[in-house]
Amino acid sequence: MLRISILLLFLLLQPISPWSDSVAIVPITNEQNCATLDHNIWDRLLNSFVDDNGNVNYIGFKKESGTLTRYLEQLGSNPVNEDWSREKKLTYYINLYNAATVKLILDNYPLASITDIPKPWDKKWIKNGGELISLGEIEHKILRKMNEPRIHFAINCASFSCPKLLNTAYTENKLDKQLDKAAKDFINDPSRNIISENKVQLSRIFKWYKKDFEKNGSLISYLNQYLKSSISPDTKIEFIKYNWSLNEIK
Repeated sequence: MLRISILLLFLLLQPISPWSDSVAIVPITNEQNCATLDHNIWDRLLNSFVDDNGNVNYIGFKKESGTLTRYLEQLGSNPVNEDWSREKKLTYYINLYNAATVKLILDNYPLASITDIPKPWDKKWIKNGGELISLGEIEHKILRKMNEPRIHFAINCASFSCPKLLNTAYTENKLDKQLDKAAKDFINDPSRNIISENKVQLSRIFKWYKKDFEKNGSLISYLNQYLKSSISPDTKIEFIKYNWSLNEIK
């Protein structure tokens, strides 16, 4: 009887393994992950390391490289769902492109230009669900096919002549206003476009992606939607040499 009591006491005192068959391990579904997806991490990083002119404190940003990596992992583990709104999809891919570009710079810092990195837009390293994609694929195969030319003023290539990197994250609810502001800021920025009464010198963005801006009219009619002072339809257009210098705070 004593032996049985001792045996029972021994069994009762044994710790229950958290991995025993009685414990159910419930995986988190993609749908649950999407419900918690937000861009607050990216927003905080932008607030901290990007100034109002879109210049980046890469030295400071590098200290938070781990946080940026976690944000990209969060996006990669929560790919776009076809049920999402167009605004939510655009927000996702714009933020993904910009965050990945900053990560690419940090991984190769210090450098004078993104063009110092071999094939920066072609390498497939960005997690997107179960696949790896490149910056070029996000821009050309996804964003440009969404028929929203204002994306060209929102995505940033880490260079001086690029549209400035916004120091807040793009959000679904504010997307249209944010894209409009990005378009107006870039088109009216004399450091990117020089516009006078009889002569217009434009960023090469308008040459490279001209067909995106002309889907509903001429390039000049597109510009006039955002210019502070409209220009004549027969105005001569020239294109400015692109400055690929790193958009770094000096």
